[in-house]
Amino acid sequence: MKAYVLSLAAGVVVGLLYSVMEVKSPAPPAVALVGLLGMLGGEHVIPLVRTWLTSGIH
Repeated sequence: MKAYVLSLAAGVVVGLLYSVMEVKSPAPPAVALVGLLGMLGGEHVIPLVRTWLTSGIH
């Protein structure tokens, strides 16, 4: 979890620097980031369902 917080903080600092320098960020558009988030979520669905089925939670 600590790595995620540090990564987010570093991203915010770099974003602030880009804003101050009036440079366009090389980051992908927000729609691409939402797609990546969907991919990460989808990656965890099958293992989650398997866990629910094997533990008897229906």
